Amino acid sequence: MNSVFPICAVNLVVVAALTASVEARFIAPEPESAANQPQHANAVRVKIADAFWAPRREVNRKVSLQHGLDMLDKFGNIADLELAAAGKREGFKGPVYIDSDMYKCIESASMSLGAYPDAQLEARVDGIIAKIAAAQRPDGYLNTWYEVNAPDKRFSNLRDHHELYCAGHLFEAAVAHKLATGKTTLLDVATKYADLLCDTFGDGPGKRAGYCGHPEIELALVKLADETGRAKYTDLATYFINARGSHFFATEHATPKDQYNGEYWLDSVPVREQTCPNGHAVRFGYLMSACVDIGAARQDDSLLKMARRVWRNTAERNTYLTGGIGPSAGNEGFTHDYDLPNLSAYQETCASVAMAMWNHRMNVALGDSVYADCVETALYNGILSGVSLDGTRFFYVNPLASMGNHHRSEWFGCACCPPNVMRTLASLGDYAYSVRGRDLWVNLYVQGQVATTIDSHELGFDVTTDYPWDGEVSFATTADTNARATVHFRVPGWCEGAGIELNGQRVDKPEVVKGYIVIDREWKKGDRVALSLPMPVRRVEANPNLAENRGRLAIARGPLVYCVEGADIDAPFWSFAVPADAALTTSRRPDLLGGVVTIQGTAVVAQQPEWTGTLYRTSSKPRSVGFTAIPYYAWDNRSPGPMQVWLPSSPPPPRITGPESSAKVGVSYLSNIANPEGIHDGAEPGNSAEQPAALCHWWPHKGGTEWVGYTWSMPVTLGSARVYWFDDTGRGECRVPKSWRLLFKEGDEWKPVDATGPFPVAKDRWCEVTFKPVKTTELRLEVSMQDQWSAGVHEWKVELHADN
Repeated sequence: MNSVFPICAVNLVVVAALTASVEARFIAPEPESAANQPQHANAVRVKIADAFWAPRREVNRKVSLQHGLDMLDKFGNIADLELAAAGKREGFKGPVYIDSDMYKCIESASMSLGAYPDAQLEARVDGIIAKIAAAQRPDGYLNTWYEVNAPDKRFSNLRDHHELYCAGHLFEAAVAHKLATGKTTLLDVATKYADLLCDTFGDGPGKRAGYCGHPEIELALVKLADETGRAKYTDLATYFINARGSHFFATEHATPKDQYNGEYWLDSVPVREQTCPNGHAVRFGYLMSACVDIGAARQDDSLLKMARRVWRNTAERNTYLTGGIGPSAGNEGFTHDYDLPNLSAYQETCASVAMAMWNHRMNVALGDSVYADCVETALYNGILSGVSLDGTRFFYVNPLASMGNHHRSEWFGCACCPPNVMRTLASLGDYAYSVRGRDLWVNLYVQGQVATTIDSHELGFDVTTDYPWDGEVSFATTADTNARATVHFRVPGWCEGAGIELNGQRVDKPEVVKGYIVIDREWKKGDRVALSLPMPVRRVEANPNLAENRGRLAIARGPLVYCVEGADIDAPFWSFAVPADAALTTSRRPDLLGGVVTIQGTAVVAQQPEWTGTLYRTSSKPRSVGFTAIPYYAWDNRSPGPMQVWLPSSPPPPRITGPESSAKVGVSYLSNIANPEGIHDGAEPGNSAEQPAALCHWWPHKGGTEWVGYTWSMPVTLGSARVYWFDDTGRGECRVPKSWRLLFKEGDEWKPVDATGPFPVAKDRWCEVTFKPVKTTELRLEVSMQDQWSAGVHEWKVELHADN
């Protein structure tokens, strides 16, 4: 039987785009120096043995990693290495950046080997590394696309061809492989290539200008420098950061400087002048990560100041509730502040990974829990949703609403996301703790063990918790020797009323610094800390500037964001609402979706339209129906169906509608982010730029002709129609059409209506046409789109003729 716990008080949390609240330390204009802040967690030994992450990491190790390595064969990565090693000039398969996917798979496998030795997996990795080494040129160069397709044109298109991006992922894989296995086979390849790059790029004599259109190599060079002790790698990373914004790509592509817009490649302004997120979301996150790395490594507070300034804008105005960034499919990135649509959300899985990487570095550099809050949100929501529970299918795009036609895939032609999820799960322990000097920061609560060395003394804890389902966490010291140390226990931003006990005694007024409860003592074996983090269900309200979510609330509990799927409510999916005062309960469901805590409540459902004789009217008497919400990460793991995170808090008002409301809708083309049903829902838009959850459009089809049609079960006599066009100028690729017309079906033939005037095309108003009455069961709106643009329709109303 499911255990049900009534929620005594449901918290209402107001957010901008993210769940973190704004505090005084959050808005300080100047960053603290990184000199006395925590270092990376490689000095901490972590074992994960909980009921939440450990099973997922086991699936990652046994299923996803093997699946990923199989996909390298299927999609041509291994064959491309063999072609390059053999000096072939044809037969290459895949995009120009295909090597990077292979390197991330090797990095993931290496991280897994570090925690779980596996002779068979290690042998498979070693075999691929041997092929990589064979493909490397004598001078150190390594990129299979150029070696096979254009060996004489290396570094000729740094903006678009990802050579340095691929090199960066090679370097990260090499460091991970060395740390996990002690072998230098891949590290030797990486340093040989890195030496070539140091000799090629920079400000010195005989060196050339340039940097990569996709940041990644910068953070990788810092990792490589840390592992090898070769400061020249950090020097090169610093050069790339300092040079960015010089508009090198305009020179590279012979673009006049007055016509150049480098925003997509984060090349519009020098890095230190950056004020807000822009361009491609993943590139942005990787660039910010590198800036923090270099700022910390070189004590460059100007980079840290910029990173903190840009972070605030990102967190307050451009981050999804689920921890990801990048709303637009058009540029895989940013548009304008508070543009965070639900159904058309892009929120690439890699962008959520990039947010975790950047925020982890900010947390390590500045020691503030607000950054760890962001890491946690991304890990439990926007990243974890990127892989199916069985580990074989992956999301590239992570919307916050779905019509039921968005699903995970086994792999992608651009397969950046699957191995990014794999390496994140494999390296989870690195995010959990950080240490500097005699201070240990606890950033994530995961059952298992943690150990580190403080002033030559061992400090370790056994950690016991059922987090994220329960907020009780206990720490028991394990080391035989005493260690004087300061331990910082994070209080999550979502938590109110946290409590802590030390050796059975409640600490009434604990010291709290930057969101951490701080305990400074000489730790002895047998010491125990019990942390209590209350986890009531929270209703989350978006910033009112986020127009799409006005009148909507999301549900969260602990670090988890929840959603409702069609399988969990017996009602027309887009017609229900959850009142702000509705009682909510939780249930532990070990039988569902690998074991989850669900949230139940009662929704109200707007009644379906009723025929009045001449019009369809929606009843003003909604009915009640039960619903269940599940963690967002677990959606699309059952039968296909719709989903939404932001739930209306009241049912739609009664609407007077016409015969279109009883028609079935058909379209010439349906993408996974379009909802043609929105065309007859009676929701009149305020302007053409609005982007409701239910919207009929034909993007990414551009130019040409498309159509949407109505079909009735009985003939109707029609005499006029009006259309409200969708146009997202400034953020997307839909524009009002070039022209349109109406066709009705007579027998088996489609005929144009006999209009009494022109078919108007305009934004922000109804475009109406009357025509000679037609009696039909099907009517079609045919749209001729502008060249290079798509089109969409908010509402299409039709009117009965008086003779009906």
